Amino acid sequence: MKAKLNFVFMEEESTMISVKSVSKRYGKVEAAKNISFDVSRNEIVGLLGHNGAGKTTVMKIITGFLEPTEGTINVGGVDVLADRIGVQKQIGYMPENAPIYDEMLVQEYLLMMAELRGIPQDKQRAAVIEAAKATGIEKWLVRPISTLSKGFRQRVGLCQAILHKPDVLILDEPTNGLDPVQIVEIRSLIKRLSKDSTVILSTHILPEIEAVCDRVIILIDGELAEDAPLNDLLSSNRVKFSVSVDAQQVEEKLKGIEGVETVHSKGADPTREGYNLWTIECKDSATPVPAIVRTATEANWDIGSVATETPSLEQVFGRLMDKHVSMKKGVAA
Repeated sequence: MKAKLNFVFMEEESTMISVKSVSKRYGKVEAAKNISFDVSRNEIVGLLGHNGAGKTTVMKIITGFLEPTEGTINVGGVDVLADRIGVQKQIGYMPENAPIYDEMLVQEYLLMMAELRGIPQDKQRAAVIEAAKATGIEKWLVRPISTLSKGFRQRVGLCQAILHKPDVLILDEPTNGLDPVQIVEIRSLIKRLSKDSTVILSTHILPEIEAVCDRVIILIDGELAEDAPLNDLLSSNRVKFSVSVDAQQVEEKLKGIEGVETVHSKGADPTREGYNLWTIECKDSATPVPAIVRTATEANWDIGSVATETPSLEQVFGRLMDKHVSMKKGVAA
């Protein structure tokens, strides 16, 4: 009995954010529909979806800026509805358009934000310097915000979000409008910040998720369409096999390999003249590539290539969108 109680305690301690059956309605419009997920400490989670999918709504509900129509949200052991300020003390929030003021110097703005965050006055300057170093803007502290590039304005937005060393960072479209160099810099910065904070990153840019996140939560039309580790989401049970040999012989031998479910001919291999391309569908847990190579070698086949086919996040998202649309059509019919 004691061991069981200890296990439950440890499991709860590892969960930083818990969203349970959350919905948000504006009249007849449902911006979020019965969404549930947990986020562990120091995890980087990508909240992915098309524009209008409900990403910002969910983030604002977690931060306490919006109240859900239904459901519960817990951050660091604190219920958002019961103690909104207690939750917000734990969170660093960077909205898509962070409210920074052009007429202020960077340090003036950050000192103001430190005071608003409740940092004691005698510790505010040290907190600003530490956060500025973490975000790489310490050389720009005495500059007017109006003179900063888009990339450094984003850094200032991130800097204000981490002044109070929050347990949770919530970033809404943090690289929106940046050039390629700035995007790489902000992504690297987010990864560094995740060493001390749990991060939820909202974006509709697919490469952003692949470059930064450990896990992906996909929203479509306000509904939770997928929640999985990125590596699992991009794994595949399909093998592409190119070989120069009689088609019937290939199909018969490959179907006899343990773990192989189906074998499909794709015709001539466009990348290798004289070779034919095959797609091999395998069982979920099977990895029969070595067995395929061994079978081909024993049969003296001339192998052009053999590799597991890894889908892109774009392909995964596209399939989920197609599935969602098909289900909606089925309901309408």
